[in-house]
Amino acid sequence: MENKKKLGLPSVIATGVGVVVATSCLLSLGQGAGAIGTPFILSMLLACILNCFAASSMAELNALMPNLTGGLAQYTLACVGPFITILIMVGGYLFGNTIVASVECAMFGNTILEIFPDSPVPASFYCVGILVILILVNLNGVDIFAKVQNVVAYGLIISLLVLGIVGALGLGSGESIQQSAVVKGDIESIIGMCGLAFFLFIASEFVIPISKDVRNAKRNVPLGMILSLIIIFVMQSILVIGFKNYTPWEELAASSSPHILYGTLLLGNVGKIWMAVVAILAVISTVNSNIAGLANIAAGMAKIGLLPEIFLKRNKKGVPYVSVLIIGGAMLIINITGLSTTDELSFMILSASVILMLAYILVHIDVLILRKRLPKAPRNFKVPGGTFIPLLGICGTAWMVWNIAEDNETRFQIYKLCLILFAVLTVYAVPWLKAKRRALFKYVPLEKVMAMENDKYQEYHKEKRNMSRYAAGKEMTQNP
Repeated sequence: MENKKKLGLPSVIATGVGVVVATSCLLSLGQGAGAIGTPFILSMLLACILNCFAASSMAELNALMPNLTGGLAQYTLACVGPFITILIMVGGYLFGNTIVASVECAMFGNTILEIFPDSPVPASFYCVGILVILILVNLNGVDIFAKVQNVVAYGLIISLLVLGIVGALGLGSGESIQQSAVVKGDIESIIGMCGLAFFLFIASEFVIPISKDVRNAKRNVPLGMILSLIIIFVMQSILVIGFKNYTPWEELAASSSPHILYGTLLLGNVGKIWMAVVAILAVISTVNSNIAGLANIAAGMAKIGLLPEIFLKRNKKGVPYVSVLIIGGAMLIINITGLSTTDELSFMILSASVILMLAYILVHIDVLILRKRLPKAPRNFKVPGGTFIPLLGICGTAWMVWNIAEDNETRFQIYKLCLILFAVLTVYAVPWLKAKRRALFKYVPLEKVMAMENDKYQEYHKEKRNMSRYAAGKEMTQNP
């Protein structure tokens, strides 16, 4: 019976593609293609390759330290200590993915307005409304979308493939257009779009939590992650060719809902409704998964002492409700401020990309550190080519960070936002770690990090702290 429950390679690929592909990716796709035309496919290829490198490094870390709820934070704690882990993984990774989910909500509002253009209600109202509903759903521990999650994901994937192929072959009922395939073909423009293209492939690491249920995980987890990225690249490349045949590049670049624009110009109202329904379901599914997933990741980080223990608190339904409220609340704040215009969405996507790129760079560094520190530790998967791929991943991703935007003004605004975030996190991290009597840069042994995952470890140390407080209080009573 146990073997029948194991997941095979197709399930891993479906999970990877379903998690990565979201409507916010369609905005990035439209922005990139609209800016430089079909050469954006080359930008996507470079970003896809670098994400494949990152996926390989994550697979090796998972092979060495399997089944950890805090994931990337726990790997990094065992390599470079708590301070950098808090800055890049706790704050950066959580905040980066919170931005991603917030962009999804903004896309939901924009999609509603595309369907009902005369609506007197602003897009941010719909964003806030769906977020409140999903927060309440998660607090009640009832994932009402779980049963349709895969259906929604496959519906989105199949729809995008069909609509892309129809457009690429010129089979749409709309009027095809004649325009140059290349808007900007110089290497500088292609490189400048790599940061935006990177966003199209993030989150492949969300496959890792299911690795314990995967048959032949040594092969299927890394292979499934990489194949899912390749499938996404092929699917989105076909869409770019479809854009060229039916959507003027200028309109595509200016649209806050390029998928709706393309569907409308390709198949008229049928295409518009088709894309809108699938996109709305995908937004609900993606944001719902993000709230639940990030809340559990935050709880996992609390287990290793990087966040306050309050993040571990669960309600009667077993939900880490404090984590849900804080993460959901952050998404609400971002959307209440009006994250629904094209420029703001693009800026937030690029900012999230930089933060997540830094996290991925750290993943490669973790692999190199643990290779040197624990060369003989058993790993059922190891990135091939020695140190070449991790080093190339570090250099390539750092290169994308530097070329995150074509113009220097946007680039340095993104850097400024990231520096402000890290400054705020430093203000939290230093006193927090001092209070916990933990050295800022001293790594925690791998076996201890893995032990922290166990609930009995948490119970033992909580009881130990309570006994210390009791003994201290008793001593003060006896010696006033």
